[in-house]
Amino acid sequence: MFKVTLTSSGHQFPVAAGETVLEAAQRAGVALPYSCRAGVCGSCKATLLEGRCEYPRNPPAALSAEAQARHAVLLCQAVPVSDLLLEAREVTSVHHVARRQLDVVVTQKWRLAPDVIGLRLRPAAGEPRLRWLPGQYLDVLLEDGKRRPFSIANGAQAESAPPDGGPLHGMIELHVRHVAGGGFTSWVNDRLQVGDRLRIEGPLGTFVPREDSERPMIFMAGGTGFAPVKAIVEHFIGLGTRRPMQLYWGARSAADLYLRPLAERWAREHPNLRFHPVVSEPVPAAAADGLRFGLVHEALLQDQPDLTAHDLYMSGPPAMIEAGRRLFLAAGLPESRLYYDSFEYAPDVLAQILAARAGLNPV
Repeated sequence: MFKVTLTSSGHQFPVAAGETVLEAAQRAGVALPYSCRAGVCGSCKATLLEGRCEYPRNPPAALSAEAQARHAVLLCQAVPVSDLLLEAREVTSVHHVARRQLDVVVTQKWRLAPDVIGLRLRPAAGEPRLRWLPGQYLDVLLEDGKRRPFSIANGAQAESAPPDGGPLHGMIELHVRHVAGGGFTSWVNDRLQVGDRLRIEGPLGTFVPREDSERPMIFMAGGTGFAPVKAIVEHFIGLGTRRPMQLYWGARSAADLYLRPLAERWAREHPNLRFHPVVSEPVPAAAADGLRFGLVHEALLQDQPDLTAHDLYMSGPPAMIEAGRRLFLAAGLPESRLYYDSFEYAPDVLAQILAARAGLNPV
């Protein structure tokens, strides 16, 4: 068994044989940043100051050769083979939010877009309400032992809220994109019914609001990456923040901006918030009112070429996250003020994709 020491806080925790740094930290109650848990998104990146680790599960796809030369490691995949001294960010706000498993019941199912289903889930009878922070996600636990992660699209009500606090009290909102050929999302799209039960685990993730800043905030969402961004934006609106907020939401078509009226209402009602809808597919001039054409991260940089004075939150598919991360840092954004979430694929699906790229197993 090896020991990990964090320079920022002095926290120390043991790591069992074959265990990743992230797994050991979570077991010890130390909140390190993470998202995809498959070595692809890079949100759990840290700097190795002393010691050595290996990657026996998945290769560190999110680490460039340059990053590895600077001794960067991915905590979700790094397995220590000696004691480690790490420079890593901790997300203290999630320390006291307990993760647990519970049964939930589907209370509402509706179509948000041609390929996006909205779900509302309520804890089953006898289950206490789930607590989470805006921007976190949960795993749906499948019978075959696999998991499917989904962002929670709303914030949890205060623990002190009365049990009769309205029809949405204790509800969990999800936005589920139907992936053609995807077993679970096809089942949700075609067969899941109101009254059905699901087993979930949560909350997960460290994509949460950072309130210890007065800097302007930029939010960028791609597709259903809008779900956690929605929860965080609503959180800051609820706080009455006066910090300037810019919201960029990119999708293929106008129909994929499935809650555009909500974002437009935010912009009307809150002078410090501006909304920028961006689509990648050309649209007829008559339908292009208020829309921008192109890639969402490029639109953001056209408006904000210098990001040195901002905090930036982004959520969406891995390709968008990687392009945004690289370009935003080049535009002066300190990496410590870039918060992102990327889990377009479940960890086991990502593992299949990575194996296929390596020529080990066709997907």
